[in-house]
Amino acid sequence: MSDDAVAADSADNSIRLDVGGMTCAACAGRVERALIKVPGVGAAAVNLATETAFITLSDTATRPSELVAAVQSVGYEARLHDTSVNTPPDTKHEDRERLKVMIALALSAPLLAPMLLAPLGIETMLPGWWQFALATPVQFWLGARFYKAGWNAARHLEGNMDLLVAIGTSAAWGLSTLNLFTGHGQHAEHFYFEASSVVIALVLLGKWLEARARKGTAQAIHALQALRPTSARVLSQGREIEIPLAHVRVGDVLIIRPGERIPLDGRVLEGSSDVDESMLTGESHPVTRSPGSAVTGGSLNGEALLQVEVTAIGAQTVLSRIIELVERAQAGKAPIQRLVDRVSAVFVPTVLIIGAITALGWGLAFGDWAAAALHAVAVLVIACPCALGLATPAAVMAGTGAAARAGILIQDAPALETAHALRVIAFDKTGTLTVGKPTLQALELASGVSADALIAMVAAVQSGSEHPLARAVRNAAQSYKPAPVPVLAEVKAHPGRGISARLRGQGVNGDTEILIGSGSWIESCGGSLEAFAAPAEAHRAQGLTLAYVATRTAVADPQADPAPRSPVSVLGLLAFGDAIRPDAAQAMARLRRLGVRTVLISGDHERAAQRVARELGIDEVHAGVLPDGKAALIAQLRKDLGSGGTVGMVGDGLNDAPALAAADIGIAMGSGTDVAMHAAGITLMRNELSLIAAAIDIARRTRAKIRQNLFWAFIYNVIGIPLAALGTLSPVIAGAAMAFSSVSVVANALLLRRWRAH
Repeated sequence: MSDDAVAADSADNSIRLDVGGMTCAACAGRVERALIKVPGVGAAAVNLATETAFITLSDTATRPSELVAAVQSVGYEARLHDTSVNTPPDTKHEDRERLKVMIALALSAPLLAPMLLAPLGIETMLPGWWQFALATPVQFWLGARFYKAGWNAARHLEGNMDLLVAIGTSAAWGLSTLNLFTGHGQHAEHFYFEASSVVIALVLLGKWLEARARKGTAQAIHALQALRPTSARVLSQGREIEIPLAHVRVGDVLIIRPGERIPLDGRVLEGSSDVDESMLTGESHPVTRSPGSAVTGGSLNGEALLQVEVTAIGAQTVLSRIIELVERAQAGKAPIQRLVDRVSAVFVPTVLIIGAITALGWGLAFGDWAAAALHAVAVLVIACPCALGLATPAAVMAGTGAAARAGILIQDAPALETAHALRVIAFDKTGTLTVGKPTLQALELASGVSADALIAMVAAVQSGSEHPLARAVRNAAQSYKPAPVPVLAEVKAHPGRGISARLRGQGVNGDTEILIGSGSWIESCGGSLEAFAAPAEAHRAQGLTLAYVATRTAVADPQADPAPRSPVSVLGLLAFGDAIRPDAAQAMARLRRLGVRTVLISGDHERAAQRVARELGIDEVHAGVLPDGKAALIAQLRKDLGSGGTVGMVGDGLNDAPALAAADIGIAMGSGTDVAMHAAGITLMRNELSLIAAAIDIARRTRAKIRQNLFWAFIYNVIGIPLAALGTLSPVIAGAAMAFSSVSVVANALLLRRWRAH
């Protein structure tokens, strides 16, 4: 299938290309500008560290082949990224690069050794022709990549790192060769072969080390991709057959043996097992999955055999969506990168001018054009902008990778940078700060009434109801002692008031009717609530929902609406509330320590919202707010905060989608649903509020790494270029410093891999 056909299978208006041959920030800028010029391209973001380009199309008629051709036209390799397969590392390429580095170092060592041994009084300088024989293959064979890439840049009237290296080393080699052939180089001090060959060797070594380090920043992606099995065991006509994963279809039944990875998303048909989902959610404890439970592709089956019906394949699986989200985050550009791009656009031409001025200045001032050329070479070499191009993307890759391992999915680089500045976070109440399911919080009993008997009776009446309070009673009944269950008849719901049922043979003169409902309804039926007035008021003050239980002699007509035709005895009071998440108080405390102000926005009534805010120490409360009102309130919070920070919104990603989108950054709780992933900038893969503070923490640490990297990238050039121009740096030292700058920037970013969510 062609690239165009593959791309046509996607409904998205974005395309990802793998780009090869980029060496510095200037290269990434060239590729980006080439893609922007293609008709139908709305935006393009090229990332040096990931060697990828994300293109957003404004016209879906634009073909991927046109984009590939545009990249190739400016001298770089490009191919459509294939997300359907796991691409193994190109070990042959790595081996070739390592071999080239070793050969370059071996050929350069005899040229460098005399410089190192001379201070010790040891003279080992090789004759000129020997130096020429060692330096020439380094210059034109091992250094051919610099000429090729430098020429591609020059013919498009642009500059990059390769052009600087090619010009600088060629000048040193050319001057040495001229002296050798014209007879002016009979003395060793007139040869600069070590400058050209050692610089090339050090640059190759630096790029090789940098590539190895970059692989570490992409570790999270590789780990997620490794969760995809290549085949699946399908149950077909009573037999198990193993087929490639690409051939599995929705509705197929998979056989998952103990210890195997679950290939695709599905629903358990048979079997019960503990499933390890830690690589997807960061949850360290296995979760039990039984018939009817959903399982996620990439998770690890425990000790039992499972039969699973496939519910999603390919790009629709949770694992594929997670991988795409992390890849987009790592390939995207943080806002601070725009400054780097602007600097890179003028950096190389500026360095070429400085190099020319250095050569002319030294030559005209002292008449030593050989020394002038050598100083110009040092300027060109130390100014290579490799570290500048890697400073931001390397830190973003490491930060988002560390977050993904902890179960925190950051949608893109701007979201990462926005999160570091969070100063206000608004929370939805139900399902976010609370469990989202009402529970029986308190039970008040009339004199002589048994709690076990009352709960058993109420649970029996509510046995057929799906009302949340009915489920809460049935769940609560499991913690009480078993009591005889009455025989029920004529169960009748009374909308807005409650439920009634006839209890066979429970009364002295016949059946008894039980009433469960609101206080106003029980009073309208003739019941007195005076004995429960004090506890009822206390429970209302805590924001709990109340329901009363009463009985009376059954009426003759069971279909009639209950009315006070006989005395009503109130047996008890049930108080229901939505339990606060166990980790909520600790999570709010962590946010306060980070300097974040917390706001509760709830559609619930004032008392319920105030109770939750009081228990958790939340700074500000807004109750009775409808979904559209939440978005307006977020906008007001942003306005009040001004430019002093950003506002975040935490919700379940479903009914809170407008508010999540209205905030500077939305944080969705849940298991990575479609709505959550699209509406929120950050998705927490497990329902732990402590991950919110962790997300802010990793965002701040990543921002700090970006600043550190940019400092080191700039400081090498700010200090190195003037020293080289003044003649105090040799090309060899300049080459070593340039190579070390790139490696140090990536190594500094890799320190983020040690981060753990607490």
